[in-house]
Amino acid sequence: MIVPNMLYHAYEFQRQWALPVRLWADAVERAYSSPFNPLTDTWLGKSMAAGAEIVARLTQDYGKPVFGLGFTQVDGSIVAVNEEILLRKPFCQLLHFHRDTARTDPKVLLVAPMSGHFATLLRGTVEALLPEHDVYITDWTDAREVPLAQGNFDLDDYIDYIVDFCRYLGPDVHVIAVCQPSVPTLAAASLMAQAKDPRQPRSLTLMGGPIDTRLSPTVPNDLAMRNSMMWFRQNVISTVPLGYPGAMRRVYPGFVQLSSFISMNFERHLNAHMRQFEHLIRGDDDGADGHRKFYDEYLAVMDLTAEFYLQTIQVVFKEHQLPRGVWVSRGRPIEPAAIETALMTVEGELDDISGLGQTRAAHALTPNIPGARHVHWEQPRVGHYGIFNGRKWREQILPRVRDFIRANEAR
Repeated sequence: MIVPNMLYHAYEFQRQWALPVRLWADAVERAYSSPFNPLTDTWLGKSMAAGAEIVARLTQDYGKPVFGLGFTQVDGSIVAVNEEILLRKPFCQLLHFHRDTARTDPKVLLVAPMSGHFATLLRGTVEALLPEHDVYITDWTDAREVPLAQGNFDLDDYIDYIVDFCRYLGPDVHVIAVCQPSVPTLAAASLMAQAKDPRQPRSLTLMGGPIDTRLSPTVPNDLAMRNSMMWFRQNVISTVPLGYPGAMRRVYPGFVQLSSFISMNFERHLNAHMRQFEHLIRGDDDGADGHRKFYDEYLAVMDLTAEFYLQTIQVVFKEHQLPRGVWVSRGRPIEPAAIETALMTVEGELDDISGLGQTRAAHALTPNIPGARHVHWEQPRVGHYGIFNGRKWREQILPRVRDFIRANEAR
């Protein structure tokens, strides 16, 4: 058993140990892919190169990915897209995808999850929104990169960040929260409505979020209920080692979160790598490239502050404070009934992270929204990631979100 405080050190040791393995695998892959090697086009050569590439990628360090969305199509024309950092905070920056066009479209704040992956996990979400929306996103910072002098960051801070971003963007912003931030986004909207803030958003769209995890509980929900807060503190919280800007900060490491995700669907990931081996041997470049792109993103993880993670476990998953109406943030009661902003919820039929009904529960908490401004969509045959990425997101979910936003452009 690894002592929790040594968890990060054990990971760093494993990472260093994997370096010569990765270098060896890179060398083997290059050797058996070389046009000068007579075995390159044989089954043996292709198998050696394919196996070496998979080993190299599994032992690789994956840093923060880039969005890489340099262009989009507006009104049938290709226009340039430039990333602009509008606000910088210690644990997040507000990023704007500025389109080189005079067209005026609805302003959308996309609240990305702080759940182990970087905001680039929503690259496909942003890409699909860009042609018809002015898109902004919360680009969260890896906690191990934030010096201790910058202070702590918890769920209350998360709520305050969303309020600040909404106020900065103004009263014409539409907010889309994907997965985990559905809860603090609803809380932020509640506080703004309670204060009658003139800059509260025009609409809220909550996608696959744990508003009420008592409904259709999933494996992550059961894990939270089955273990005590002491268990979480002792088993998944560690200290960032020396060598990082955030050294000595207490965190929930991204590699622990990734291990949990993979263990939930181990057979699926194993089969995906077996298919990648077959793609490489057959020379199926499209299939192999799709696998690479997915895992380049999936295996890139970030640390969360311990206080944010533990408070989220307690407030959202163990005590269900939001749906029970007992949540108080910094002395401020969270009262969703004050919200009159249009609300849309989106769920996936096969979602194994946020079960059916968990996001839809937001409608019961907001009785003062006029009936016509309550919208819910359940996407058939889609899991958690398919809600905001992939073909069904682009072809079936996005058009409904787009129409909902446009229907609520005017208050």
